[in-house]
Amino acid sequence: MERDQQPALGRGEPSEQWREYRGAPTGTDLECEGWRQEAALRMLNNNLDPEVAEDPENLVVYGGTGRAARSWNAYDAILSELRTLKDDETLLVQSGKPVGRFPTHERAPRVLIANSNLVGKWDNWDHFHELEAEGKIMYGQMTAGSWAYIGTQGIIQGTFETLAELARQHFDGDLSGKVVATAGLGGMGGAQPLAVTMNEGVCIAAEVDEARIDRRIETGYCMEKTDDVDDAIERATEAARAGEPYSVGVHINAADLLEALLDRGFVPDVITDQTSAHDALEGYYPSGYSVAEADDLRAEDPEQYRAESLDTMERHIDAILELQERGAITFEYGNNIRGQVEEHRGRSDAFDFPGFVPAYIRPQFCRGKGPFRWVALSGDPDDIYRTDEAVLELFPEKDHLQRWIELAQEQIQFQGLPSRVCWLGYNTEGEGDNELTERARFALRINELVASGEIAAPIVVTRDHLDAGSVASPNRETEAMRDGTDAVADWPILNALLNCAAGADIVSVHDGGGVGIGNALHANNHVILDGSDLAAEKAKRVFTTDPGMGVIRHADAGYEDALDEAQQSDVTVPMEED
Repeated sequence: MERDQQPALGRGEPSEQWREYRGAPTGTDLECEGWRQEAALRMLNNNLDPEVAEDPENLVVYGGTGRAARSWNAYDAILSELRTLKDDETLLVQSGKPVGRFPTHERAPRVLIANSNLVGKWDNWDHFHELEAEGKIMYGQMTAGSWAYIGTQGIIQGTFETLAELARQHFDGDLSGKVVATAGLGGMGGAQPLAVTMNEGVCIAAEVDEARIDRRIETGYCMEKTDDVDDAIERATEAARAGEPYSVGVHINAADLLEALLDRGFVPDVITDQTSAHDALEGYYPSGYSVAEADDLRAEDPEQYRAESLDTMERHIDAILELQERGAITFEYGNNIRGQVEEHRGRSDAFDFPGFVPAYIRPQFCRGKGPFRWVALSGDPDDIYRTDEAVLELFPEKDHLQRWIELAQEQIQFQGLPSRVCWLGYNTEGEGDNELTERARFALRINELVASGEIAAPIVVTRDHLDAGSVASPNRETEAMRDGTDAVADWPILNALLNCAAGADIVSVHDGGGVGIGNALHANNHVILDGSDLAAEKAKRVFTTDPGMGVIRHADAGYEDALDEAQQSDVTVPMEED
């Protein structure tokens, strides 16, 4: 039985409303009482745009199981509530289902969302799947369930930044002449080939689902595909020798690819992975099966599927470790494959290579930097190009940002609503009332452009879950914290509470993210820049509190970069000397 035929999950047939929308409404006409409600309605539908989502007919946005709503009835009910929601009301959404609506005030969030959260003793996949099968919960990943996903374009800069830092640490500043081998070309991993070539390197990427390779080629994220490992090696080697950027998707299981590279004595310069290993049942594919055969096995015998999936993960880890031993620079890209093999196969050596955050990203987190993203509700690409101009005008000294925007304009296709991502942090300028963070300065400038009509409709500003201060994820964002507080989950809760107090328009809290149930807690927010004084007020506060959480979280853990940022930007850190 195919996944979309499983009656126990109770998601129903795709909504007629969704069939009519097939993406977000655009333009300046409103279906809702105001732009904050309208933005929520459009962002939810953007998540489920067939250009954006992995499997929208099953409400899956990315990551194999990350959904935007629990069922199609719940989706319809959310739209109905948003259309009539007042400017002084707040809608509550529990794991993809609207469950309440209360009078609050205009500065309060319009929507509060909680996804996949379970009490500690029961916070595991088995209990989650029991509830999911009864239609009582859904897996929201992070940007899926918070209505903030913008397609593969959303993760591209984080991948670009990671590989750029890797190149600075290990090579001569770029990946020219270097081969990166990886796997997973889904909604998140699909950014990898383009991020490699944007850094001048060569990418070999395994993907068991050929349709995903085709999609990445169609959207310009990957150049070519092959079924033949020898052909992939030959093409990659030729491009590396010529110093030319190149990417090829190989239609093969990830573990099989890496074992084939070992058999042939081919050692890539870099090894990583972005398969959906966080979920052994619905995310990762076991070796020896086509996609259709694996789907049949999952439906007929989920326990056998899970066991074979974990067996393949162990082979996958063994191959990574052997390639590392032979000289490849190796890191895990946040999918928890190490944790799966350690927990279910008793392999502590699965962690004998680092995660990408402690290896390459943490210094930026200490400064409150992370993937700051914005979306044009008008649907007009010109609105995003105007914001590109604005960010470059505001930060002319940032050569790296200049290069990123130029590359993004040249090489990244919009998916669904036109969107952009760039990494901005705290780093205040000015004094007193004019002391603004990088993010606040940019958000206020966008709000001015909306108010003046230079941008046709409001802009939504949100972010990814690869974030400085809103995540507790011991195998990813908070891996190997200096003070051992990897698993302390107070920080994302404080982040969500603080951003509610600051006036964010949508605030959400989630369990699981890209590493799986019980392995992370994280929060997200949206601010709608509609050109109003209220929007400016909210933006100034939220884009101080949100990156500021990254600074204080890492300052509390004793990172010198964070303590330095706090001192430079006048962030209050009580008991700093302790």
